Amino acid sequence: MLIITCPFCGERNESEFSFGGPAGADRPDPTKVSDAEWVDYLTVVPNPLGPVQERWCHTRGCGEWLTIWRDTRTHDIVGGPDGA
Repeated sequence: MLIITCPFCGERNESEFSFGGPAGADRPDPTKVSDAEWVDYLTVVPNPLGPVQERWCHTRGCGEWLTIWRDTRTHDIVGGPDGA
């Protein structure tokens, strides 16, 4: 279980948060990409090794969105909220 530090509420259990996906993932315009590219965007989740920047929402807390860096190999949070 991850312990995520919310900048407003302090350290909280991962169960209070909702995963929002990788930070900076641009949503393509579905009218300008092929059907195959659109399906890939909706269904293929990138799974890189090492530190990744992720968005999380404190849904069972203050409701704020934050960005953290998490190492996918160890599941450790290696950078605080919003890259700090």
